[in-house]
Amino acid sequence: MFFSFPDDAALKKERVKARQLRASQWWKRKRSSGICHYCGESFSPKELTMDHVIPISRGGRSEKFNLVPCCKACNTQKQRMLPAEWDDYMLRIGADKKNQPE
Repeated sequence: MFFSFPDDAALKKERVKARQLRASQWWKRKRSSGICHYCGESFSPKELTMDHVIPISRGGRSEKFNLVPCCKACNTQKQRMLPAEWDDYMLRIGADKKNQPE
């Protein structure tokens, strides 16, 4: 899979778009379930962070299809990983796959 690495201007533009989406009703509805996309645990909606499934530093965009609510622990662990890299990481640490998205 090929991803282009964005330059500083593109990164800044995507971060601005993410901030705008974070303030939107769409995002408030998206996180209202209180469920982390990655671990499946329940949290207060305000405790969930916005994660780029494909990180902007790896060519992802701040578009609704690429944004999911997740807990701070998962967001911190995932860092710049792509979905396949995250799945491999979770398998290596022996995480329970029942809560992982397909």
